[in-house]
Amino acid sequence: QVHLVESGGGLVQPGGSLRLSCAASGFTFSNSEMYWVRQAPGKGLEWVSRISTGGGARYYADFARGRFTISRDNAKNTVYLQMNSLKPEDTALYYCATDSRGTVRGQGTQVTVSS
Repeated sequence: QVHLVESGGGLVQPGGSLRLSCAASGFTFSNSEMYWVRQAPGKGLEWVSRISTGGGARYYADFARGRFTISRDNAKNTVYLQMNSLKPEDTALYYCATDSRGTVRGQGTQVTVSS
């Protein structure tokens, strides 16, 4: 059974940084591409980033490119999302997922960007 647990969210001022983590279990993590998706208040799920099984290929939504960095540690079954230069519009519930639509995801971690 796939189990994903996100952490690292919080309240940050515009321009600040956060590092999200997602601990995975119940499947062969090293064989799975991993994703981050988010859901802003009143909106649907939005794809943020994707990383290949070995971490060599990384993809970003336009709004994330240049500010966010996805990475993974297969020895720890963990995927990360480093978010810099945060903006108020980045406020959302952030999930890690095993697919781009977030069909299988964790409970999420709240990121609030506000002064």
